[in-house]
Amino acid sequence: MTSITFRPYEARDHEPVRTLFIRINRQLAPPELRERFEAYIVSSLASEIDRIPEYYDAKQQRGFWVALRDGALVGYFGLEPAGDDAFELRRMYVDPDARRIGIARRMLDYAEQQCRALGRPKMVLSTSEVQPAALALYRATGYRLVREEAADQASNKTVGGGIVRFYMEKTL
Repeated sequence: MTSITFRPYEARDHEPVRTLFIRINRQLAPPELRERFEAYIVSSLASEIDRIPEYYDAKQQRGFWVALRDGALVGYFGLEPAGDDAFELRRMYVDPDARRIGIARRMLDYAEQQCRALGRPKMVLSTSEVQPAALALYRATGYRLVREEAADQASNKTVGGGIVRFYMEKTL
């Protein structure tokens, strides 16, 4: 089994996190939505990715962790409050060159451990139709579909453009 370690985000992680975010979102973009994805990337960098220490401020009960393999960043995720009893899993990404070896499942398990440790017995998340592997992982690990909807408007959580989003939750 691959040795993966987790630690809270540090300033030195900025460039690898930023680069991976851009790379993955460009890979996810269907050809007809490339411009929308580029706008989403620019917006998300400005509102969240380029300001992770402020956006995921622990005083606001938020956190951002990186996954490392042999010292190299291979993934990351964030947690932010979603009501009094839940955290929302955000920005869970795995480097495409490090996929299919269990990193995402281990990151998800670690995120769930963090939720429990912080006294939140539920995790909520969303993913989209352009991320079928993520959807399969969440289903396989006990997340239940709460709703699905076509996201027309862009935000820091969705590209918009009519892409179907799946909202899921799990009691931990």
